[in-house]
Amino acid sequence: MLVSVIIPAYNEEQTILQVLENVQALPIQKQIIVVNDGSTDNTYKILEKVSDDPEITVIHHEENKGKGYAIRSGIPHVCGNSVVIQDADLELYPNDILQLVELLENESVEVVYGSRFLKGRGNASLHNYIANRILAIYTNVLYGCRITDESTGYKAFSTNLIKKLNLTCEGFEFCPEVTAKILRGGYTILEVPVSYFPRTKKEGKKLRFFTDGFFAAWTLLKYRFISRNKIFKNNS
Repeated sequence: MLVSVIIPAYNEEQTILQVLENVQALPIQKQIIVVNDGSTDNTYKILEKVSDDPEITVIHHEENKGKGYAIRSGIPHVCGNSVVIQDADLELYPNDILQLVELLENESVEVVYGSRFLKGRGNASLHNYIANRILAIYTNVLYGCRITDESTGYKAFSTNLIKKLNLTCEGFEFCPEVTAKILRGGYTILEVPVSYFPRTKKEGKKLRFFTDGFFAAWTLLKYRFISRNKIFKNNS
């Protein structure tokens, strides 16, 4: 099975090369799509050096559009049977992709999330853990599902599903929008435990727990009542 790994990157000069090397080392057939989302550091130069690699497709945005926009830019280039989102910051360990892909080999499985909290708090700070648990419980109440990590960076989909979703996200609302539309579409989200090595704001963390958390909650609520014929492109 060919796996397409989409890596959105914005100002990740410290980690992007290591992420690429780790993903390339995975013992699976893969296509790597890295989207430089208007970086102002050396991310562009680093990616230009690897752009000749036949396994890597590099897309450059002239200006920063946001994580959701970057992921949507990568989806049309997908050639694999499945799609995995890999952040460029190394908070998640690329070798865990193998667990997500293994489940997707079952034709009845369409969505797999890599949960940072399936086995407890792990390396997360207490306020990070509490905020994410509240968001997961909120999602479960709204959609009648049972997930432990709605905002995880590791989300994997069958290509057929992710390509037909009518996504409009531009920033970090990718996570709640894709989760909401998948659940509204009647799909089940499976979870596997993954390792988590959170970085600090000083180290370059861009997500803001409270502001982005409130926006995620609003996005989940908004799409809870979306008409089903707006979930998929061309009402498919």
